Amino acid sequence: MAYEPAYEIATKTLCPDPLAYQPVSARAVMLPGEIPPGVQLVTLPSGQRALAYVQPPTHTPPPAPCAAHPVPAWAKTTALLAPTVGFGIAAGGIGLSYAAPGLIAMSHALWAAGAFLVAAVIGVPALISGARRRVAAPTQITQNITATGLFGRANGTINHH
Repeated sequence: MAYEPAYEIATKTLCPDPLAYQPVSARAVMLPGEIPPGVQLVTLPSGQRALAYVQPPTHTPPPAPCAAHPVPAWAKTTALLAPTVGFGIAAGGIGLSYAAPGLIAMSHALWAAGAFLVAAVIGVPALISGARRRVAAPTQITQNITATGLFGRANGTINHH
């Protein structure tokens, strides 16, 4: 079984590779100890064996570890207060949902009280004036006004009968 490394084989077309496959008669014989570093004996897809420069697959280097920075105090405070505020808002919403029927009834009662006050402010004086008119006899008022000259001062008297 032939050993096949997991490397990519890079070929150049500009100049022929002296180590590439050549017929047996023209090929130089090289011992395994004479193979320079970075060169391996590989089997090509056609089944031929040749020496090739191998390059390991390029992997992206792992990211540099981040230096640990202390968490600012405001961030800790915000992180601790966020659930508290959220639970407070949730509790308020639940309380309002339980109080909604009572709040609606209270709203209706306040509207009724406001309507009663408006009716009292308008209605009571109207009732009082209507009651006075029925009890008293109609009153006649007579005015006598006199003036002397075109721009003279006017004098008048009012008589109630």
